[in-house]
Amino acid sequence: MSDVLDATPYDALLLLSFGGPEGPDDVVPFLENVTRGRGIPKERLKEVGRHYFLFGGVSPINDQNRALLDALRKDFADHGLGLPVYWGNRNWAPYLTDTLREMVADGRRRILVLATSAYASYSGCRQYRENLADSLAALQAEGLDLPKVDKLRHYFNHPGFLEPMIDGVVASLADLPEDVRDGAHLAFSTHSIPLAAADSSGPAEEQGDGGAYVKEHLDVARLVADAVRERTGVDHPWQLVYQSRSGAPHIPWLEPDICDHLEERHAAGVPAVVMAPIGFVSDHMEVLYDLDTEATAKAAELGLPVRRSATVGADPRFAAAIRELVLERAAAESGRQVTPCALGALGASHNLCPVGCCPARAPRPAAAGADSPYA
Repeated sequence: MSDVLDATPYDALLLLSFGGPEGPDDVVPFLENVTRGRGIPKERLKEVGRHYFLFGGVSPINDQNRALLDALRKDFADHGLGLPVYWGNRNWAPYLTDTLREMVADGRRRILVLATSAYASYSGCRQYRENLADSLAALQAEGLDLPKVDKLRHYFNHPGFLEPMIDGVVASLADLPEDVRDGAHLAFSTHSIPLAAADSSGPAEEQGDGGAYVKEHLDVARLVADAVRERTGVDHPWQLVYQSRSGAPHIPWLEPDICDHLEERHAAGVPAVVMAPIGFVSDHMEVLYDLDTEATAKAAELGLPVRRSATVGADPRFAAAIRELVLERAAAESGRQVTPCALGALGASHNLCPVGCCPARAPRPAAAGADSPYA
């Protein structure tokens, strides 16, 4: 797709992310946004926010999104793709509704959305679509002409997402002491979610037994592990593990937890571990705290050498992948022949989320899908 620079019918790209506090005074209001409707007391939110206070009350995610914006704009300009890029968040400034209002004022009528989540799940896909529907409803109530909004497909198995992660694991292995390097175990980490949410992730035909969420992560882990073996000549054992659980203890979530996994691997005699956060686009708070702080402290307690590999972040290859995905979707929407780019066993994900995909516990309108109330 690199020689196709026509993004028609789209006239803008919206980077849609989670958002995060940018100072100590922002932490509790930010968490109130995240947990709105759950009735969590402010004192409890202060306790939950202790991770942010350890880092001065600042989440790195906003700066990381600014870096990604710069990378996307540079890549688009370098390749002659005249598509403006905007940024909106679900839970902190710049808020999604404000950004969509700005886009409408700028005359944008057909918007393509890039969510900073690569995999299928309620929280990683449909919830973003629900937020889009909420924002469109707010603009409609203001009497504004609504743009048509589409969402880029899941990009977990695009080469531009995979290659930076492969490089990161290889670099982390090389950074381990030579006497433990070849025996190192690879712990591919992603966000734990309730088993019920995992089982219902993806289209109906992919649901059950971890759903699309687990299948997609396992496919990425295999692809990365295979590439690492090809580059290093060593077949490192690996496992998909989970982090950042936040739910009630009586509700089953995906396991094993990364810290429990480190204890188990140490007990089994593994000499070192590389923690590879394949479930995350950038080094945001959950990576910095749950891996770099908590899991690394557990490894030090065990005397287990660990390294944490880099996330994709604003890598130029990821920016190039987004350009390719934009052009791929534009071609499909214009009726032009297109071959989606995807590695692994699962192939390219759907462009349009079907009805029943990653369902919510309580039905809510969701934009940019087959069940969207907005044409």
